[in-house]
Amino acid sequence: MTDVVVPPGRARDRRLVLASASPARLNLLRQAGLAPEVVVSGVDEQAVTAPRVAELVALLASAKASAVARRETDALVIGCDSLLEFRGRPYGKPTDAADARLRWQRMAGHSGTLHTGQALFEVKDGAITVRTVGVSTTEVYFATPTEREIDAYVASGEPLAVAGAFTLDGLGASFVRRVEGDPAAVVGLSLQLLRTQLARVGLTVTDLWRR
Repeated sequence: MTDVVVPPGRARDRRLVLASASPARLNLLRQAGLAPEVVVSGVDEQAVTAPRVAELVALLASAKASAVARRETDALVIGCDSLLEFRGRPYGKPTDAADARLRWQRMAGHSGTLHTGQALFEVKDGAITVRTVGVSTTEVYFATPTEREIDAYVASGEPLAVAGAFTLDGLGASFVRRVEGDPAAVVGLSLQLLRTQLARVGLTVTDLWRR
């Protein structure tokens, strides 16, 4: 396949669209020098199923990117989804405070696998010309917070808004001993994977820098 060459001036004019309402993902892209627009996909996540957690996040990321890409004329659309796999089960956002507390009581002192699915779709003249989907997998080792610490963390509201009931870019970082893999993917978006995906459309991250 012939490599695509995009003149630098045109590359900086490319619209980057994030198909997610996640403030953490938006912040990651901004910190990387990018300036995405946010368009929420509206995908019904409960309607998407797969036998394995890694497959499920890939399908969800693709579905979100596709839903937004179909509304665009010319854009690069990023779709993402994250789930924690713990003891063979997928953990998305907790249903309520009691669920978040129970999860932390189970996870404390153990490890889980955080899967982040990521899709990049290129749209030109109203047609999707490139679809690339990948999964970044990171092993997360949890500390052993006390019941008092768990209660305080749940009361903060943070674990109710994130997959797996924890995050590395907020209060939950205090309760993670270490990670093996891509820390940014645990937050919600793998910048390393994005760099690889951009190469599929003839771009580098530096082409899209807005600074």
